[in-house]
Amino acid sequence: MDIMIAEYAVGAGEGGTILLEGRAMLDVLVRSFTAAGHNVVYPTSGPVLPAGTAVETKDFDRSVEELSAQCDAALVVAPDELLGDLTEIVEENTINLGCPSGSVRLCADKLECTRILENEGIKVPATTVSGEPNVFSPGDRIVLKPRWGCASEDTTLATYSCATTIPEGFVATRYIEGEHLSASLVVGDDTQSQSLPPQTLLLTINRQNISIGNAIQYNGGTVGVDTGRNQELFQAAQRSAEALGCRGYVGVDIVLADKPWVIDVNPRPTTSIIGISKIMEEELGELIVKAHSGDLPFSVNITNEYNFTKADLTQ
Repeated sequence: MDIMIAEYAVGAGEGGTILLEGRAMLDVLVRSFTAAGHNVVYPTSGPVLPAGTAVETKDFDRSVEELSAQCDAALVVAPDELLGDLTEIVEENTINLGCPSGSVRLCADKLECTRILENEGIKVPATTVSGEPNVFSPGDRIVLKPRWGCASEDTTLATYSCATTIPEGFVATRYIEGEHLSASLVVGDDTQSQSLPPQTLLLTINRQNISIGNAIQYNGGTVGVDTGRNQELFQAAQRSAEALGCRGYVGVDIVLADKPWVIDVNPRPTTSIIGISKIMEEELGELIVKAHSGDLPFSVNITNEYNFTKADLTQ
C-alpha cells in the first residue's frame, strides 16, 4: 500500500521538545510501515528521515489533503485540538488508519470525554469548568489543564479554596494520588458483527515519569512494565476506548490507586511508541493496518522493559 503519515511538528515546522518528540514518533511509524512492506510518504518542513519519502511543504493542511488523495491510506499525528479537522480531510480522501474524526473530537474535549466515561461507569476524577456547580472542597488538590489540547506544559497543580477561579478554556479535575501509568492499545474495526465490540489488542502498560510541582510535566517513562494489575488496567483502557469510538492506536493515561482512574484518552500514536518499537517483535505499522481490516492478532510479543527520557530524543 501507499501510505501517508503526517506528523504535525515535523510538517508544520514546530521547534524545541515538540519537534524532537514528533520527529522521533514519525521515525518509528515510517520505519515500521516501511518494514511491513508499504511505501510511505510524509510531509516535512525540513527534517528528512532515513526511511520513507519526504515531501517538502509550506502548508501542512494542504499537504495532508493532497498527499492523502494520492495514497491508499493515511495516518495523521497532531495536537488533539487540530487532529479532528485533519482527520476529516483524510476521511474524505482515503482510508483513515487512525481514530475517526468524531471520536478524536470527543477525546479532545476533556470535559465531554470525562462525562462520557463517567456515564459508562468508568472511574474518572471529578471534573468541572467555570460556571458549573462546584464539586470541590477547600483543601482539595486539583489539576488545572486546557479543556482542549494535549500539552502538559499548561497543566498545573493547585489547592482549591473559595477564592479559586477556573480560567476560561480550562477544566479543573480532582488530583488522584497513585501510580501514573498509560496503556497502549490498538483497536480494530468491527467487520464481523455490529452487535459485537471491536477487537482490542493490548501492546504495553507503561510507567510515566511525571514531575509534580506547581506544574505537571511528562519526562518520559518505562514501556512494557508489569504492575501485577495489568489486566485490570487493560480492561479500564479498553472500555474507555470503546465508549469513545476509538480505532487504530490509542493511548490511555491512567492513575492506579484503589482502582484504575482514567485521566485522558489520546486518539493517536503517543510518545510511548518510541519505547514500544524497541521491545515489540511485531511491526506497529502492520498492526495498525490489520486493525482497519479487523484482523488483529490476540497478543503481541514483548521482550523486555525499555526506559527513555525526553533528553534521549536529542541523541
